[in-house]
Amino acid sequence: MLKLTPILLAIAYGLVYYRFSAWRTAKELDHKSTELADPRLKRLTDRMAAALDLPRIRVNIYEIDPINGLAAPDGRIFITRGFYRKYQQGEVSAEEIASVIAHELGHVALGHSRRRMIDFSGQNALRTALAMVLSRFLPGVGVMIANGLASLLAARLSRSDEYEADAYAAALLVKAGIGVGPQKTLFGKLEDLTNSRSGAVPAWLMSHPKTVERIKALEALEARWEQA
Repeated sequence: MLKLTPILLAIAYGLVYYRFSAWRTAKELDHKSTELADPRLKRLTDRMAAALDLPRIRVNIYEIDPINGLAAPDGRIFITRGFYRKYQQGEVSAEEIASVIAHELGHVALGHSRRRMIDFSGQNALRTALAMVLSRFLPGVGVMIANGLASLLAARLSRSDEYEADAYAAALLVKAGIGVGPQKTLFGKLEDLTNSRSGAVPAWLMSHPKTVERIKALEALEARWEQA
């Protein structure tokens, strides 16, 4: 029983951390977001809502500068103020913003947004358990190895989710009469849009597949649909 204690403690920690993270995320989003009110974007989201047989799709603006979209664990969809500002400045089209919204809808529909919160908590629990066990055999480096293994697992899960959400968004955009084109053109812009002045790797690149691979996956989907 004593040998299992570190693992049981790590699992308990993961459950508590999940509850706390979900609560903290909801509070943060409530405090720093407002509903998006843009007539041109609404016309596009209404077309997607009709394709999904929904009365409407509510989109919120999260008041932070980084360029990103977000699907919250409770199913709400957000784009950041920084992303919306790029749209207002003409650097991103309305259809490209719609493709981001479709992508985040994919995360919600496929259960990624809720599962990611669970995965994140689970990864922390796994990291803690591995660190406890490995540190007994590899003092000084056990924690580093545990962190590395947990990070690799998280990156692999995230990339798989991104491909699935891309495919969902592509199907929705085609059904709504918007097409896959905006997805592909946005992928070509993302790295430039998100690069920091320091030259650091954009955060989305660390957990997302390479843009070239995502475009190839979309083109493969298009080719299959044309043959169907």
